[in-house]
Amino acid sequence: MDDVLLEIRNLSKVYEGKDVHVKALSDVSLTVNRGETIGIVGESGCGKTTLGRCVVRGIEATGGEVLFHTEEDGIVDFLKIKGAQLKKYRKDIQMIFQDPYTSLDPRMTVFDIISEPLRYNTNFSNREIEQAVDKIVEQVGLNKAFLRRYPHAFSGGQRQRIGIARSLILQPKLIVCDEAVSALDVSIQAQIINLLEDLQREYNLTYLFISHALSVVRHISDRVMVMYLGRMVEFGKTDDLFKQPLHPYTKALLSAVPQPDPDIAIDRIILEGEVPNPANPPSGCHFHPRCIYASDRCRREIPPLENKDGRLIACWNV
Repeated sequence: MDDVLLEIRNLSKVYEGKDVHVKALSDVSLTVNRGETIGIVGESGCGKTTLGRCVVRGIEATGGEVLFHTEEDGIVDFLKIKGAQLKKYRKDIQMIFQDPYTSLDPRMTVFDIISEPLRYNTNFSNREIEQAVDKIVEQVGLNKAFLRRYPHAFSGGQRQRIGIARSLILQPKLIVCDEAVSALDVSIQAQIINLLEDLQREYNLTYLFISHALSVVRHISDRVMVMYLGRMVEFGKTDDLFKQPLHPYTKALLSAVPQPDPDIAIDRIILEGEVPNPANPPSGCHFHPRCIYASDRCRREIPPLENKDGRLIACWNV
């Protein structure tokens, strides 16, 4: 347990409306070790971003625990702390947002954007703030001469570097990367991924890496969690999961990954139907309306997560 940084236990999020009851997350549990990258994949609407935002308390979870392992106070439930204690540990859990065009305040200079977390969370002098900003800007590959410019003057890749610098300025332990490269060109994606890996090695960072780009997830992740309609359906080491997916949904998802070699035949698995409405999910296993292996038990009972050969699987037929 000394290597554990974060434990997510039975995390749930329900959105309540006048006539709507949407269960965006259903009892998601996960253990994250220091210095590793956990990839989180699944179709749009499966709860990936909701999970990330609940972890950083961008939105408040409905139930569950986010246990943060600290050196000073032992294990702290990040969802329950308030006031000064919350401020103390909020700087250790940061987020890189998906859209580098809307996640930066257009009225603030690059220097103000990156330095703002320091002004609110430290007692640094102006000189110390300038030195910290200069250092992190250099590390993320930006020119210090750009610090007095505004976000509109930069490309998408440069803006994402600004966002990364902002998330790193407080020297966090955990960073939630929410589709951090999806809005970028492929060549820029590679640069940002390499940058994230370099920074991880230097600062021993831990990442929750949310993405639709399965090839990117395979490259950067140590372990991968597959989600479907608010639930975890499979979780395991990256190489094992990509080489031999076990859950029917994981098999279909990975069969959609483009193959660069045209001579290699790809056995595509085409799922019938659409992702169910989370406001009115199917009974039993949520995947059963689209699964060719579905049985009566799948339609009646929710499969529990079970450890099978070192991998967590929620399926009655595996």
